[in-house]
Amino acid sequence: MNNPWHNYVMAVMYIVAGIMHFIKPKIYMRVMPNYLPEHRFLVYLSGVAEIVLGIGMCYPVTAKWSLYGIILMLIVFLMVHFYMLSGEKASAGIPKWILILRIPLQFGLMYWAYWYLNELIARPTL
Repeated sequence: MNNPWHNYVMAVMYIVAGIMHFIKPKIYMRVMPNYLPEHRFLVYLSGVAEIVLGIGMCYPVTAKWSLYGIILMLIVFLMVHFYMLSGEKASAGIPKWILILRIPLQFGLMYWAYWYLNELIARPTL
């Protein structure tokens, strides 16, 4: 594998985050917007997506598609971040300043995936 170390950092980050959806699902269900159905199912589905996409980043044949998936997933997750800013109950007790800082962090994670995706596309294949 010819991937830089930060690719593996990103992969491990998503794999661990995905596993946490199964270890502590109630934390994730508490922050799900009320207008979404089947909170438990969506929490598990997003956990599986994070694990699969994280693992996919470790293999050159799937890395590009995994990065597209991560960017799309992070865009979808923005609705949760904005929902958490909508009120006291939705914030799950997290201070508002942390919730506000999570929004640019989310865009930073999208940029990181986009940057690495461009690196993969520009890299000559042997």
